[in-house]
Amino acid sequence: MSRQAPTSATSARALQAAAPTPARLTVDSLGQSGSSDALTKLNSAISELKALSAAPMLQRAMDAIRAEDAKGACDWALKALEQDERNGFGWYLLGIALERAGDFASSISAYEAALKLIPDHGEVANDLGRLAFRLGMTSQSEALFRLFLERYPDHPEGSNNLACAIRDQGRHDEAIEILRPAIIKSPEIPMLWNTMGTVVSDQGDFANALVFFEEALRLDPTFPKARYNRGNAKLLLGDAEGAIVDCEAAMSGVLAEDERQMMRLSRSTILLNLGRIGEGWDDYEARLNPQFNDRTDFAVNLPRWAPDADLAGKTLLVVGEQGLGDEVLFGNVLPDVIDRLGPKGRLVLSVEPRLVPLFQRAFPQAQVDAHATYVVGGRLTRVVPPLQAGLQADLWTPMGSLMREFRRSVEAYPTQESYLAADPARVAHWRKALAEAPAGLKIGLLWKSAVAKDARHRYFSPFETWAPVLAQTGVTFVNLQYGDCAEEIEAARRDYGVEIWTPPGIDLKQDLDDVAALCGAMDLIVGFSNATLNIAGACGAPTFLISTPGAWPRLGRETSYPWYPKTRVFLPPGFGQWDAVMADVAKALAGFVAER
Repeated sequence: MSRQAPTSATSARALQAAAPTPARLTVDSLGQSGSSDALTKLNSAISELKALSAAPMLQRAMDAIRAEDAKGACDWALKALEQDERNGFGWYLLGIALERAGDFASSISAYEAALKLIPDHGEVANDLGRLAFRLGMTSQSEALFRLFLERYPDHPEGSNNLACAIRDQGRHDEAIEILRPAIIKSPEIPMLWNTMGTVVSDQGDFANALVFFEEALRLDPTFPKARYNRGNAKLLLGDAEGAIVDCEAAMSGVLAEDERQMMRLSRSTILLNLGRIGEGWDDYEARLNPQFNDRTDFAVNLPRWAPDADLAGKTLLVVGEQGLGDEVLFGNVLPDVIDRLGPKGRLVLSVEPRLVPLFQRAFPQAQVDAHATYVVGGRLTRVVPPLQAGLQADLWTPMGSLMREFRRSVEAYPTQESYLAADPARVAHWRKALAEAPAGLKIGLLWKSAVAKDARHRYFSPFETWAPVLAQTGVTFVNLQYGDCAEEIEAARRDYGVEIWTPPGIDLKQDLDDVAALCGAMDLIVGFSNATLNIAGACGAPTFLISTPGAWPRLGRETSYPWYPKTRVFLPPGFGQWDAVMADVAKALAGFVAER
C-alpha cells in the first residue's frame, strides 16, 4: 500500500499533473476514522480482553479518541503496543489516532498492521480504505471497501465509500448502480444522496446534482459537506451569490480544520467570481495552511514573504506552484515584483523545468531555475535544487501568494499585451513553416486537456460541437493540442472534410519554448484554457478563450480576460451548453477572417 517517492527528474516532472487545483468541486462524505459504530464494536471486542495487561491502555486510547484527543490516543495506543506489539486492536487505535492527527503515512502503516492481525474486524478495512482514498490511492481503496462489504453486505457506508472509489476511477455508471439499491434500501441516509450528487456532478450535470444535494440537506439540514457541494453546483450554474451563502454556512458547520480550510479555498474562487478579488486572494492562502491535507509542502528554509514587506534591495525567491498553466498565469505579477525589488534587488525564480527558457528570456535580470516535486511521507513536496547548492535569499514565497498584494482589484492587472516572450528566431522559423501549409489564415486549435483527473472533461466540449467552427472558410486550422489527438483529427477529416494541419518537428507537450514561438506565428488561437493557451496569452498572441460558468480566472468578467489583454472570452449561457457558445465562436471567427 505504501507510496514510493520518485528519485529522478523524470519522476518529478510526472508529478506536475498531480499538483492540487484551486478547489475541489465536490467533497465526499465517507464517514470518519473510528466512527461511533466502529468504536462501539471495538469497545465490545476489547471488553472481552480484560485479562490482557494492555486492555486498560486500549480503553484509555479509545476514550481519548472519543474526546478528540489524538495525541493522547497515540500515547496510550503506543503504551499498549509496548506491552504486546502483536495486539491488532492497539495498531488499529494507533491508526485512527495518527489519521486524526494528520500523520497519514504512519496511519496507513498502523492500519495495515491491524488488518493483518485482526482480519475479521471489517472496520479496519473500511478505515484503511478511506485513508487510501483520501491519499488518491483509489484502486487500493476500492479493494478495501469491497473487503469491508464482504464482511458487512449492504452496509450503507460501505456502499457509499465503494461508489466514491469507483467514481474517481471514471466508472460513473457502475457507481450509480452501487448507490441506487443502497438509496432504495436506506433512503433516510443523507450520505448516499450526497454521493449520488457528486457522481452526477462529475458527469457535468449540475442541475440534477443540485436535486441530490437538496435531498441530502432535507434529510439533514446541518450536513456541511452537502451544503458545500450544493454551493459549488450553484456556482457552476451561474449563481455565485447563492454559492457564497452555502459555502460560508458549510464552513460554520464543519468540525475538522482540514475541511474548513478546503472550504475556505473554495470560497476564494467564489469571491474571485464575484469580483471581490482582494478577499479572494486572501482566502487563497488556505491552500498552504498546515491543517489543509491537500496542500503541497515546500522544502524551503527561508523567511516567508508577507504583504507590505519591504523588498527594495532584497533577494526574493519565488517558487511556481499549482499546475503548469497556473505558473504561467501567475507570472503576470513578476514585472511588478522586479520593480519593487529595485535595481539593487534580485529575483530568483523557480519554475517547472519546461518553462525555464521562456521565463529566462522574459526576465533576463532574474536567476531562473527548475523546481522538482517528490512524494515525501505521502505528501507532494516541492524542492528548489539551487537552495541545496547554497543559494542565498532574504525571503521566499509561492508565486500565487504575490497576488494578495499586487492584484487586489481588476484595475491592478496590467494592460501591456505580454509579459513572456517567444524566441524571435523560432517565431520566424514557424512563420516560414506555416507559409508552406495550405492557404488561409492560420488558426490554432486547442480542444481538450491532457489531464484526466478531477473530471476535467466537464470543462471541455465534445469534439463534435466544434462543427460550426470547423466549417469556416479562408483558414487553415493548425493542431496545437498536446497529447493523443489522432482520433479528433481523423474525425475532422471524415465528418467535416477539414484537414487540421499538424506542425512538423515539435513536441507540443514537452518543448514549450518552441510552442510559444509557434503560437507567436499564428494569426489566432482558439480553444479552452490549458497550458498552451496560457502560454499563448502570456506571449501576447491573439486568442479566443472558451470559458465556463464559475471559472475563477475570469475574475467576474464575461468577455474580457484581465490576465491577457489580447484574449477575448466566449461564455456559454449555461454549463454544458456548448452549441450556443460554439456558434458564437464561429461567428466571431468569420468576422476575424473578414477583417483580414
